[in-house]
Amino acid sequence: MSYELKQDGKFTFIEEGTGEVLLLLHGLFGALSNFEKLIKHFRKNYKVVVPILPLLDMDLLHTTVGGLQKFVNKFIEQRNYNNINLLGNSLGGHVGLVHVLKHPEKIKSIILTGSSGLFENGMGETYPKRGDREYIKNKTALTFYDPAMATDELVDEVLEITTNRMKVIKIISLAKSAIRNNLGEELKAIKQPTCLIWGNNDTVTPPFVAEEFHKLIPNSEVHIIDKCGHAPMMEVPTAFNDILETFLTKVNKEN
Repeated sequence: MSYELKQDGKFTFIEEGTGEVLLLLHGLFGALSNFEKLIKHFRKNYKVVVPILPLLDMDLLHTTVGGLQKFVNKFIEQRNYNNINLLGNSLGGHVGLVHVLKHPEKIKSIILTGSSGLFENGMGETYPKRGDREYIKNKTALTFYDPAMATDELVDEVLEITTNRMKVIKIISLAKSAIRNNLGEELKAIKQPTCLIWGNNDTVTPPFVAEEFHKLIPNSEVHIIDKCGHAPMMEVPTAFNDILETFLTKVNKEN
């Protein structure tokens, strides 16, 4: 993907297109490539923004869901974004929800896909030995319905992270923070229209998690896509983009 990385103070981000802001928050092992087809589709009518979250660059004390939310808030203030359509995958969805609960005023709509915040399966009972490529490959494949989505390039990205001892400690810190920071009944306070797009074969945040979000968030709708895992915007981009486009069009008509 050849999108230009921009810099504004301490923030590194992609900003493509013009129009209303569509802000994308990636997950724990997320990379910009996760959103490639989404950016390409929506930059025609939206200002698509992807901040690079400092998942493994903050000091250990602030390597938490709350620490990431504060980073996102400072980024939004720095860029002076308003009327934001906020989309988050996995941990990014969790960070987005915490942000909306603390600072709802600039958020127009919410889109969650495979979001943590209620329940998620972590890395399992054991954490990999550093450099265990086969383990990483198998775990990465579990993210998808189609194991072929776990390309060598993607496995190498994850392997590079998990080979560094301090990065592994920070990943565990973030994963534990996500489990501790269970939002539950707080979600009933969310007023924004919310779209839940989930893979029916998601083993990290299974479909019942989407249904629970749907029960708790008052103005929400849920879409379950069959033969799809934890990252629908990567695995079934056409179906994902169609659902998202229909939702955003409806939100704009209602406002």
